[in-house]
Amino acid sequence: MDTGKVVVGVLAGVAAGALIGILFAPDKGSETRRKISKKGTESLDEIKNKFDDMLCSISNMFEKTKDEAMKMAEKAKNKTEEFSKEVKNAM
Repeated sequence: MDTGKVVVGVLAGVAAGALIGILFAPDKGSETRRKISKKGTESLDEIKNKFDDMLCSISNMFEKTKDEAMKMAEKAKNKTEEFSKEVKNAM
C-alpha cells in the first residue's frame, strides 16, 4: 500500500474524529463553527506539511537514483572505450 495514501487516510480519520467530537460538544453554534474552522485549518496545515515532506522524500530518492544512473552510465562508457581500444590494438 502506498505510504502517502496511508498518511492521508490517517489524517482524514483524525480530522473526521475531531469534527464529530466538536459537533457533539455542548457549545453554542458560533463557538462550534469557530472550533470546526480552527480544526480544519490545523488539519489542512498538517496535510500540507506531510505532503511537503513526501515531495521532499521523493525528490531525494529521484536525485539519488539519477546520480546512481549517471555513475553506471559513466562506467559503461569507460568499459566501452576500453573494449574499443583493445579491439583496435588487436587488429
